[in-house]
Amino acid sequence: MKMQEIRAKAKALGLKNTFGLKKEELIHRIQKAEGNFDCFGTAIDYCDQFECCFREDCFQFAKE
Repeated sequence: MKMQEIRAKAKALGLKNTFGLKKEELIHRIQKAEGNFDCFGTAIDYCDQFECCFREDCFQFAKE
């Protein structure tokens, strides 16, 4: 997911003061706001958060 999309999602959730945050930090805030674990980038081969919209990006980010 591109940063512009992530910022739009944060704005839709009412999150403020998000400018200047790294992608990972912003996604963690969004995950918390949605009631999910703030675990973006920590999945290695498996994730049980099937409803998380960042799931696929998470696996890629964790490999980097």
